Amino acid sequence: MEAIRAENIVKRFGDVTALDGVDVEVGAGELFFLLGASGCGKTTLLRCIAGLEEPTSGAIWFGDRDVTRLPSHKREAAMVFQSYALWPHLSVGRNVAFGLEERKVPKDEIRERVEEALRLVHLAGMDDRGVDQLSGGQQQRVALARALVVRPKCLLLDEPLSNLDAKLRIEMRREIRRIVKEGGLTAVYVTHDQEEALAMADRMAVLNAGRIEQLGTPQEVYRTPLTSFVAGFIGETNLIRGKVVECRAGFAKVETGLGAMVGRMTDPEWTPRSGDEAVLSVRPEAWRIGGVQGGNGATGEIVERSYLGQRIQYVIRTKVGRQQVVELNPMVVREPGDATVTLGASHEDVVVMRS
Repeated sequence: MEAIRAENIVKRFGDVTALDGVDVEVGAGELFFLLGASGCGKTTLLRCIAGLEEPTSGAIWFGDRDVTRLPSHKREAAMVFQSYALWPHLSVGRNVAFGLEERKVPKDEIRERVEEALRLVHLAGMDDRGVDQLSGGQQQRVALARALVVRPKCLLLDEPLSNLDAKLRIEMRREIRRIVKEGGLTAVYVTHDQEEALAMADRMAVLNAGRIEQLGTPQEVYRTPLTSFVAGFIGETNLIRGKVVECRAGFAKVETGLGAMVGRMTDPEWTPRSGDEAVLSVRPEAWRIGGVQGGNGATGEIVERSYLGQRIQYVIRTKVGRQQVVELNPMVVREPGDATVTLGASHEDVVVMRS
């Protein structure tokens, strides 16, 4: 395993700046996610790390090696693509062995390493099977085995699960994390799927317009977003605007259209003054129907509801617009048009950010 460091990476394509001074460090053995909407620069950064793109400026380090100008095949990194990129005319075993054959590895060693890689991805004994005989999940495992068989120090994955159905994606999340940890690999994983990142990552970087908006563990990014972009991109949230009244001990009181609300301030570099504009983030599951003692309150009318078994998603019309509300393990199903309901959220579950 090997640490990866990107220092002040700038990448321009003509007049378009895809990456604008990105700094990120991935620890040895870490499963690190690059997350963001289409066009944010996450795949460009991965391709710079892989050696498939050369930064306009900045440096890429693998451990103590500056690999910025090093060809991709000399970086000891392997990449898994969204399309799998398997050879349809070759067997599973030949697909996995391809990189070793190109490296002129002895045949006996190739056979042993292919068997080892297929065992790791739970495809032992399938080396003679045709690729076209495999399911999508099995093809993804073959692509992983092909990357692992060359024994890379770093594994780079570009949206590898986007072509799979929902149930298979969940299964493969667990498998990829297991393979990375059992193989002792440093892995960088690109996705736009927030749930995938929250479920799998050790840490993540959220990119927006070529810059990193926030970096941290899944819990840190979800629970303590630094910007309204991060709050809205990672999961769902309700954003409420207001003006700061006072701050005390890491909490701020904000006057909103729902009345005064108190929440946690998450940006250590922001110390608002009375009268400053602010944005509050309240996660749908943070709102409690029926209120919270000593917490923030609101009233509204149910206008939509979706029953999903283990939870109900409500849309509730309030004075500041619609609020998304999630009720877990519901005992009662409320219908649109029911009497006005009271909402509440604890101070710890409300995040106050600069406008």
